[in-house]
Amino acid sequence: MPVPSAAPLAATASGGGAVPRHVAIIMDGNGRWAKARRLPRIAGHRQGIEAVRRTVEGAPTLGIEVLTLFAFSTENAKRPEDEVNDLMGLLRHYLRSEIGTLHKNNVRLRFIGEYRRLNPDLVELLESSAERTRLNTGLTLVIALNYGAQDEIVRAMQSIAADVAAGRLDAKTIDAALIDRRLDTADLPPPDLVIRTSGEQRLSNFLLWQAAYAELVFTDQLWPDFDTASLAAALAEFATRERRYGGI
Repeated sequence: MPVPSAAPLAATASGGGAVPRHVAIIMDGNGRWAKARRLPRIAGHRQGIEAVRRTVEGAPTLGIEVLTLFAFSTENAKRPEDEVNDLMGLLRHYLRSEIGTLHKNNVRLRFIGEYRRLNPDLVELLESSAERTRLNTGLTLVIALNYGAQDEIVRAMQSIAADVAAGRLDAKTIDAALIDRRLDTADLPPPDLVIRTSGEQRLSNFLLWQAAYAELVFTDQLWPDFDTASLAAALAEFATRERRYGGI
């Protein structure tokens, strides 16, 4: 369901309604934002970083405990090499310029996906950033890098299969809770709300297992234009939903 305009709903979201603990966002529309302004795609990605900054700052003020951002998918690696290099360069810049502020603001940073397959210098930066903020107790900011949900589930199944083959695990004891513990998001609550910007209405291989009972909100707004008011509007829409988890 598309989100209505943000301004009249911001107060509602911060009022007394249900607030999701975990919000996940598919950040889409950087390229279209740039194309509409006759700018190179990298300009859209740069503005997308500004939207990340605004959203990370705004999330705790709205009561969100965990914010997961889909930054780079396994499929994104098929894009032109120059664009991939630009994206990784922006990620380096964001971490180097923002890690001090994130730490000061008590944000705990972590990464999911096959990010260790990225360039070694970037992997070192990612892991040192996560380690620096590991003991923080405020917002948990999860960045999905080189992430695909199908790949994540396959890796979890391979881990379980190896334990069964080695006799460390009885196949009859495999249940949803065990699979949860083998996923990249182990120890995080499942997302209550998944937001996708730019008008597309699909999950695109993002948190397929974890989002089984998540509410979905789609907005036509392009990611570079997203801000705290946009997030508040999505939360206001979430507060109107009745979540029955298969019950009556």
